[in-house]
Amino acid sequence: MIRYLARRLAGGVVVLFASSIVTFLIFQVGPRAANVSPALYYVGKIPPSEAGLQAIDHRFGFDLPIWRQYLHWLGGILFGQTLDDGSGDVVHCSAPCLGYSFRQHLPVTRMIADALPIELSIAVGAAVLWLLVGVTVGSLAALTRGSIFDRAATATTLAALSLPIFVTGPVLLLVFKYKLGWLPNTDYAPLTSDPLQWFKSMVLAWIVLALLFAALYARLTRANLIETMSEDYIRTARAKGLSRRRVVLRHGLRAALTPIVTIFGLDVGQLIGSAVITETVFNLHGLGLMSIQAIQSRDLPVIMGVTIVATVVIVVANILVDVCYCFIDPRVSYR
Repeated sequence: MIRYLARRLAGGVVVLFASSIVTFLIFQVGPRAANVSPALYYVGKIPPSEAGLQAIDHRFGFDLPIWRQYLHWLGGILFGQTLDDGSGDVVHCSAPCLGYSFRQHLPVTRMIADALPIELSIAVGAAVLWLLVGVTVGSLAALTRGSIFDRAATATTLAALSLPIFVTGPVLLLVFKYKLGWLPNTDYAPLTSDPLQWFKSMVLAWIVLALLFAALYARLTRANLIETMSEDYIRTARAKGLSRRRVVLRHGLRAALTPIVTIFGLDVGQLIGSAVITETVFNLHGLGLMSIQAIQSRDLPVIMGVTIVATVVIVVANILVDVCYCFIDPRVSYR
């Protein structure tokens, strides 16, 4: 197990290194391919003169060879760097330095650190909700195959999959906030400072995301459990006289959850930084909304920083999924 985990961690480092190269080439070399200086995306809202662009290129090292530019950028992430936009603003960005936004006058790392708790609150809360609801409904539908509950669950999941977030979100806001008044207008508050306000600001976003994902997980759980319950080892467990509950929970559901866990890890990882519509509807300033605003203002350091963080989250989520296999499915071996 330890050797396997070490190999997966080493593979994750390689993936992160390759992703950093691709990210750098896209955002640093890409503008030059279109005859646009990257300096335009770093400082100032008004395009400077040609001489000003050359000065900025030299100050940030954009006139160096590509490999030296990459090493300088990577060194800034690992060891920190000192930045100067030429207007007298000299800032030191401590490691891990994902860049400095001269448009916002803030280190990108601090901006991400402020937005990441909101993003994690959205993703983790919604993930727990959709996993519990989806697996429970899917399991019951599989065990009562062909019943009224099974047909009702199938119809409900199809309806939930057909409703986009920008429809269900405003409807929930209209009903629970403005009509019933159950959830008064509250801004986001950290969990550690005000748990009740944190819950009130998050619960509708969780429900909106859970409606969409739980429907998908219910259908996947139903299909996997129906297939698993027809396996030979399930019939053997029944022949040994084990109770139906033990056969379903210990032998059937555990094996059926393996592909669900795979998809769950990918969904949660990809949700970090991509819940843009949900954040916009509920006015939650997470990574997704921050990245959209950075794209609109052409704030390149912020865009690159969010891309790197999202990559790290996805890689970590995949490693955790692989580790979880040995606890969920006893048939998995890590030799």
